Amino acid sequence: MKMSVRFWKYHALGNDYIVVRSEDAGEMLAPPAVRRLCDRHRGVGADGVLVWTHDPAASGFRLRILNPDGSEAEKSGNGLRILARHLWNQRLVSRHPFAVATAGGVVECQVEDQGGAISVEMGRVSFRSEDVPVVGPSRDVLDEPMVIAGRALRFSAVSIGNPHCVVRCATISATEARILGPLIERDARFPQRTNVQFVRVRDRWNIEIEIWERGAGYTLSSGSSSCAAAAVAHRLGWCDDAVRVHMPGGVLSIEIAGTGHVRMRGPAEAIFEGVLSWQWTVPDA
Repeated sequence: MKMSVRFWKYHALGNDYIVVRSEDAGEMLAPPAVRRLCDRHRGVGADGVLVWTHDPAASGFRLRILNPDGSEAEKSGNGLRILARHLWNQRLVSRHPFAVATAGGVVECQVEDQGGAISVEMGRVSFRSEDVPVVGPSRDVLDEPMVIAGRALRFSAVSIGNPHCVVRCATISATEARILGPLIERDARFPQRTNVQFVRVRDRWNIEIEIWERGAGYTLSSGSSSCAAAAVAHRLGWCDDAVRVHMPGGVLSIEIAGTGHVRMRGPAEAIFEGVLSWQWTVPDA
């Protein structure tokens, strides 16, 4: 059976996604098809697939985030900004805030500067071990010891609708993120695996991060990772409540309210659109 599907490709600070309507997706949602679609040699190539639909019950939209390995993510800050920019480009939203439901909770998006920036109210962060989750007694998981591949590290864990492990380092690099990231992602402390951020604090208003994403691997940027790292930096007193997060792909602005709610602001850009057509009976790689 062959199938034609219209799709759009966007990036948010180098983190790229394929965007499709749920009504058009069909077999595209099957993990083998997602893996092939995200393959940069045999498919379109992307860090994931965003599948959206109108959600009249919530007076907004609903979003599924599919990782390039075929698994599903609860929430993606970059994915939400991309969806918002896509809906703006399609003239489905205006400059007024609108709701998007994800598996990690409902967020509020707003397109600003005529599409030049998107703000997202990402929700409230939690450091509680049962919320992330992290094994062990119920506690706030902050500045705890960890030994990975012989390296003594200190980490904090946080949920913003999806799990994160934030590791502070004197220096950070893509090489170490690629080496230590997959080991931490699958560490036994994290029963649902975890996203990983390696953080270097520049000053009270700026941090740098390198990112290893659960189900996606090394990425140039991540919205939820930026929120998680900024929330930990604020909670531990490293930074103020307004933080610029510097990543290889660019910079996001993060604000942390006294209630623990986090607001993210940054760009998203269209790359191209097309029609995908192939034999959808694909081998499971």
